[in-house]
Amino acid sequence: MVSPDLIRNVVGIVGNVISFGLFLSPVPTFWRIIKNNVMQNFKADQYLATLLNCMLWVFYGLPIIHPNSILIVTINGIGLVIEAVYLTIFFLFSDKKNKKKMGVVFTTEALFMTAVALGMVSPDLIRNVVGIVGNVISFGLFLSPVPTFWRIIKNNVMQNFKADQYLATLLNCMLWVFYGLPIIHPNSILIVTINGIGLVIEAVYLTIFFLFSDKKNKKKMGVVFTTEALFMTAVALGVLLDAHTYQRRSSAP
Repeated sequence: MVSPDLIRNVVGIVGNVISFGLFLSPVPTFWRIIKNNVMQNFKADQYLATLLNCMLWVFYGLPIIHPNSILIVTINGIGLVIEAVYLTIFFLFSDKKNKKKMGVVFTTEALFMTAVALGMVSPDLIRNVVGIVGNVISFGLFLSPVPTFWRIIKNNVMQNFKADQYLATLLNCMLWVFYGLPIIHPNSILIVTINGIGLVIEAVYLTIFFLFSDKKNKKKMGVVFTTEALFMTAVALGVLLDAHTYQRRSSAP
């Protein structure tokens, strides 16, 4: 019989690997900034929001707040470092106005996290507060590509957009929804909630991609999505079979 702890760790590790890849996805953008020594029209808003989001989820996963959540801490801790590097590059290549704006926002975020840490009343209360704030920020980040998809619909053309990142995010959301199920990781409803919402949003994005793509990209998306669905089905069936076996053994005389 496979234990819920093992399932949680396996699903969490795979989720960590995919999340790590998603954190690294903006690297080409920052390489262009460094290479061209110019910021162009890039903005730091999304990265500042992601930095705060990572801080919140690191705090949420601390043993005193939410036991057995080391994989939430690890990936968001890694994300925290990566986002800090991105923001350092932004800061170095920005003008004085943007540097001042970034400084104000970062200071506000740091003060907010300090207030949360100092104001901790009970682990349950702080877990819910931090989780809810983290959900709100994550929801905003999930919605950040909306202007891109609005342009696709308005112009009726895909241009050079690729679905790879959205397919990866879809699988990532499925994994973290599964990770947060009561049978796998009790008291993780907030993880299930935000990743369930993200799952729906990513599905909408991919539907738009599919409708406006050519046959080659549609075929590629179909293959990747089918592979993801089969993988998650195999994981789910394994858990259900394990639960059924455990129930039978428990009821045996």
